[in-house]
Amino acid sequence: MKKITKLFLVSVVLMATAYGASAQSTANATASATILTAISITKTVDMNFGNISVQAATGGTVILSTAGVRSTTGGVTLPATGGTVTAASFTVGGEASYTYSITLPVTAHTISSGANNMTVTAFLSNPATMGTLTGGSQTLTVGATLNVTAAQPNGLYISETGFNVTVNYN
Repeated sequence: MKKITKLFLVSVVLMATAYGASAQSTANATASATILTAISITKTVDMNFGNISVQAATGGTVILSTAGVRSTTGGVTLPATGGTVTAASFTVGGEASYTYSITLPVTAHTISSGANNMTVTAFLSNPATMGTLTGGSQTLTVGATLNVTAAQPNGLYISETGFNVTVNYN
């Protein structure tokens, strides 16, 4: 009987130890997500370099600022009748107070008049590389440089496809 009592006590101790070792513990976590207003960009004004004159012997450039102000280099001049001159303008919309990055074209954009071409390069924007959506929107303006060859033929030069400006939340 003494052996059975000892065996019983050892079994009880082992069961108590096993019970304590297998005790479980649980923690609770929640999941959440915030849906933001999608960022958008809408063109409001196309880029227009206006009227330009070029010398037969020397080409040059027309530099259009983000404020729509032109300057020239080389043999390019700006006639008194400037025509319509505008930097491209876009409205960026999205979540108020969020910042966004701006991606401009890095390759030359071609504008044509029949078989004659000029290229638009060196795109720049205001804001320059990053904007802030104050009140959920911001105006983004884009200027660039028009490359004019010597004796560039007369004509209205227009791009067949537009150039892309991309915005992304930071």
